[in-house]
Amino acid sequence: MERMSACLCLAFLLFSVVADATYIPRRSHHLLSSRQNMKTSKSNTELPSHFETRYFPQNLDHFSFQPESYQVFHQKYLINSHYWRKGGPIFVYTGNEGDIEWFASNTGFMLDIAPKFQALLVFIEHRFYGESKPHKLANTLGFLNSQQALADYAILIRSLKQNLTSEASPVIVFGGSYGGMLAAWFRLKYPHIAIGALASSAPILNFDNIVPSSSFYDTVSQDFKEVRVNCFEVIKRSWGEMEVFSTVKDGLQELSKMFRTCKTLHSLSSASGWLETAFVETAMDQCE
Repeated sequence: MERMSACLCLAFLLFSVVADATYIPRRSHHLLSSRQNMKTSKSNTELPSHFETRYFPQNLDHFSFQPESYQVFHQKYLINSHYWRKGGPIFVYTGNEGDIEWFASNTGFMLDIAPKFQALLVFIEHRFYGESKPHKLANTLGFLNSQQALADYAILIRSLKQNLTSEASPVIVFGGSYGGMLAAWFRLKYPHIAIGALASSAPILNFDNIVPSSSFYDTVSQDFKEVRVNCFEVIKRSWGEMEVFSTVKDGLQELSKMFRTCKTLHSLSSASGWLETAFVETAMDQCE
């Protein structure tokens, strides 16, 4: 397969130096070790052109009548009516874990198809992310869940359609990753609001006792195996070799030279976490 050949050649060259050492078997048959909690900063993203920033008052809790339920926070959303004709469809991005500007800047598909459908574009920020946070954050984290987030979207969309006097406009929800899960669940839970959902890279059933916990890395590993099994084996062995280097005298300094790091490595976790993310992203994006 040619779709990943360029990236895998680079990966092979990157790890060939380390893999020349003695083979250390791994218990796991996966390409990668345990998932690292690597988060990309999504702040300070510029607002895309033709988008207007708005805020909507949301109740903290949509499902009970306790006093804290009536605490209000202002949910941020972005709206683009540049291509819209009244009565046309409304495309809604169900925001996930990050500033909504980042998702609006990196979701080109909606912008690509909006002119054809003369659609209104709406990107809604997920509660407790970006600027959409209650004032008493520490005492309200129990309300950070997908059920409350879906209710936020439902209330905001219905209010928006009423304010636009365009209640007949069909709504399609979009999302990626966790946002894709929310889009699919929104269509299931609120079918009277959304007529369809597009869920990209959304692990909708990836829960304990439904699919194996290793399913994500199984898929990543299989992607590399389909290109070349030897490449998969080289990368797999490299984790053990790096661990050996980290335990010997001046091993981290040697690894720093091999990988030409900006700063000398003081632990293996930062290097292995970065490399793990690089391999995962390579498999996900397929370097096309």
